[in-house]
Amino acid sequence: MPTQNTDTGEADLIKDGAAARSDMPERRGGLHGWLDGIRATRTGAMTLKIVVGVIGTIMVVGGLIMVPFPGPGWLVVFAGLAVLATEFHWAHKVLEFGKRTLHAWTQWYKRQGWTVRIVVLLVTVASAAVIVYFGLRTIGVDVIELAQRFV
Repeated sequence: MPTQNTDTGEADLIKDGAAARSDMPERRGGLHGWLDGIRATRTGAMTLKIVVGVIGTIMVVGGLIMVPFPGPGWLVVFAGLAVLATEFHWAHKVLEFGKRTLHAWTQWYKRQGWTVRIVVLLVTVASAAVIVYFGLRTIGVDVIELAQRFV
């Protein structure tokens, strides 16, 4: 290797050679590398934990509020748990429990005949309709009264 023309002389070559022979893994790039850089200091680690905790908690609470209504309530809850699981071990355990439970329910549902599947569908649609009806009633909209006007 030719010597680089710098103020440090051959020091650059020596450092590069030592880095190439090192057993230490290279620093990760992208988001993981950035997060590792933040976690490198106590202040950064605590700040990251607080920010992740606040964002994850807002997502979980918002998702739980959305669960009774048609829409992505459970998806937002699981996404919030995934955010929390990046910093908190308990959230990772809750997320894994949720995944196992959802997988078990899905497998049970797949094994059922058409009769059970139709009953589950009807109960789901009826529950959603009741929730939407009472949700609209709380803001002063009576869907049944509106429907009777048109009939």
